[in-house]
Amino acid sequence: MFLSLIQERRSIRKYLDKPVEPEKIDLLVEAALRSPSSMASSPWEFIVVTDRGLLEKLSFAKTLGSGFLKNAPLAIIVCADPSKSNVWVEDASIASIVVHFTAGSLGLGSCWIQIRERMHNETVSSEAYISKLLGIPAGLIVEAMIAVGYPGETKPPHRKENLHYHKVHREFYGRAYQG
Repeated sequence: MFLSLIQERRSIRKYLDKPVEPEKIDLLVEAALRSPSSMASSPWEFIVVTDRGLLEKLSFAKTLGSGFLKNAPLAIIVCADPSKSNVWVEDASIASIVVHFTAGSLGLGSCWIQIRERMHNETVSSEAYISKLLGIPAGLIVEAMIAVGYPGETKPPHRKENLHYHKVHREFYGRAYQG
């Protein structure tokens, strides 16, 4: 079943005007909290946003690539505390992908919105904008936002023959992988 989720998953940027049920939000949160982390440090923290006004403001977090969030019924903001782990980026990313696949297993669509090292405008970082908007304390870094909702679009799976098998090597770099 997990393999079929991977095979079919696509980033969804259009959502139906339908809220995500509280029980499904609870399952997404549980999945995020069960995510593996280096030495069980759990450096991540999450902010669940369903308020339409906040979602619209969050949609302006970046100059490009976050506008569709205003039409999503749910965003999960993924933050991490670098003082808890020197691999907090990886840990936050793992938690994010767990949320994505959990959303897919619940019939929801999702899309990653990169925040770390992105800009809100010419002088304010996306992270600073979101931190101020949501009252995130100093010391926590916003890695990403995940838009979640019932898909308002369908996309075909990526075709197996279009996968980048040339980037997979057998035994040694440069020796082609022949599935």
